[in-house]
Amino acid sequence: MKLVGIICEYNPLHNGHARQMRFLRERYGEDCAIVCLMSGNFVQRGQPAIFHKMVRAQTALSAGADLVLELPVNYALNSAEGFAYGGVSILGSFCDELCFGSESGDADRLMETARALRSPAFSEALRAQLDLGLSFPAARQRALETMNADASLLSAPNDILGVEYCKAILSTGTAMGPLVITRKGGYHDELPDRENPSATSLRRCILNGTDIAPYVPESAAPLFAEATVHTLEAGERAILARLRTMKDEEFEALPFGSEGLWRKLMHESRRCATLEEIASSVKSRRYTRTRIDRMILCAFLCLTRADMETPAPYTRVLGFTDRGRAALRQAKKHGVFYNVGEKTEDPFWTVEQRCSDLYGLFAAGTPERAGAEPFCRILHNKTET
Repeated sequence: MKLVGIICEYNPLHNGHARQMRFLRERYGEDCAIVCLMSGNFVQRGQPAIFHKMVRAQTALSAGADLVLELPVNYALNSAEGFAYGGVSILGSFCDELCFGSESGDADRLMETARALRSPAFSEALRAQLDLGLSFPAARQRALETMNADASLLSAPNDILGVEYCKAILSTGTAMGPLVITRKGGYHDELPDRENPSATSLRRCILNGTDIAPYVPESAAPLFAEATVHTLEAGERAILARLRTMKDEEFEALPFGSEGLWRKLMHESRRCATLEEIASSVKSRRYTRTRIDRMILCAFLCLTRADMETPAPYTRVLGFTDRGRAALRQAKKHGVFYNVGEKTEDPFWTVEQRCSDLYGLFAAGTPERAGAEPFCRILHNKTET
């Protein structure tokens, strides 16, 4: 059986995601298992996922996924490089290919750029640009240009992530190859397109009370309609309470706080009234807003730099189909995969439980109760799609 991996957030899953899975089914037929490694209750942009991970896992299974695994929180909330490396290190141990979309749709160019970014000459060129005060994304692009390397793929979001996937494939030495499909539509479009909607536009629709049924698979629409919405705004006061009571050494231990950024966040957290005011005050030409948002969320979740740099000891199984059961058996030969909710003796279990309990504070309306994670049950779709 051929195993094809997808690293995803499905925040929320939409028609474009379903089309990717149909493409794989048409390409490889029934003797292929689609393995989705999905962010849990928090996503890479430094926000709570709009729907609970079990709701999103169920929509993935209904749209064609065979096995849904949870991307551990220390990878899900990392930089694009850390996000990609964590995902590839898990899927690369048992999958044959990694399928992802990019604006260019060109695997060779993405891999060529990845090799340039891993070259010794790049590190020196990057440091020179950072010393000029440029943000990391701008410095990276400028550094490639000074090396006469192709920097054009670092201007579109899916291409950027695709390059990171290729870098991770090279650095881990996995035999898993990239399978690149062209990503149509705008990643940050604010108005949804029926065939190629962006998750950004759908989250906006959800918050505005607009029906998203035309933009998501028919099987997913009722699941989303009944699910509790989670927003950063709902948990803002809880985050502010944490920031205002943190000690200096707790700020210093935060991830992404190098070069004194943690100190600036500490001062603004003790001065500003709202999260928006804090983030806007800390953001600068050098430090992107998403980096600040991830840093703030990690502070709330009590995730330290050491937590984020320590490899996750296992991956959770959220759901599978009958075909996915065979993929799961293959996966377990190469790593330890715990069922969602299963208690372990590993200290990482405590981190997972804390993050799950705090996610409930982002529920719109009434906060959700703590202690629900151990009662989650693995999903089993018996109907093949």
